[in-house]
Amino acid sequence: MKEDDILNTTDQTHQQDLERLKSLRYMDDDFMSVCLADNFEGVELILRIILGQEDIKIKSVRTQEPLKNLQGRSAILDVHATDSTDKEFDVEIQRKDAGAGAKRARHNSSLLDAHILKPGDDTENIPDSYVIFITENDVMKGKQPIYPVERYVTIGESKVLFGDGSHILYVNGKYRGNDEIGKLMHDFSCTNPDDMNYEALAEKARYFKQDEKGVAAMCKIMEDMRNEAALNNARETAERLIKKGKMTLEEIAECVPLLSLDELKAIEMKVMQLA
Repeated sequence: MKEDDILNTTDQTHQQDLERLKSLRYMDDDFMSVCLADNFEGVELILRIILGQEDIKIKSVRTQEPLKNLQGRSAILDVHATDSTDKEFDVEIQRKDAGAGAKRARHNSSLLDAHILKPGDDTENIPDSYVIFITENDVMKGKQPIYPVERYVTIGESKVLFGDGSHILYVNGKYRGNDEIGKLMHDFSCTNPDDMNYEALAEKARYFKQDEKGVAAMCKIMEDMRNEAALNNARETAERLIKKGKMTLEEIAECVPLLSLDELKAIEMKVMQLA
């Protein structure tokens, strides 16, 4: 490819990134994660509105954080926050209904608990944990703004709250009531920061959409995401070719130029260990 062609392709990709950036919303998990990274005020606002607790004070925020269980299976948390009382919060964006299933919520909740409890800690002292799914659609189909999920003990004809401190909530992203949660869900679906209700959210969105430095930073993030996706695809392709066993690593390296021979050897070792 000629140098001019490469430059033209780069310019086209950059323009595509700028156009995509205009359409991004908090309902897009990558954009939300960027806007809420170290945005304590924004995270507090979201949690206070969803949980109806005005006294939440966040002391740490981590975005796109991988958590693993004992078997090594992991989940990447969109926003993982801890408050001043050590309560743990996992805020997840789900645009597809299939990604907000009950088993997914259970898995994330278990990962939070495994992360909280340290060796030697008394289980009675484990802080409360909250897994919050903000879904683009009304996945529960009850036309409610929020669906709390709790465990109950059945005693005869009555049910009593189990009170284990594990909480799961589904937030209906379609809700537009004239209240705080309705205004919050409007902001999550808003592409123009100037049309948003809450300045704690609008300020960060405005920075990444309109400020020169913020736009450059967001374009770099999108470029990195593309590169990471390309690498993941290359690794998957290499793994499939290695499993078929019909090509040498040198031949695979020619077909998958993004990966070095050393990286291919590491993938081969992984395939052999799993065989």
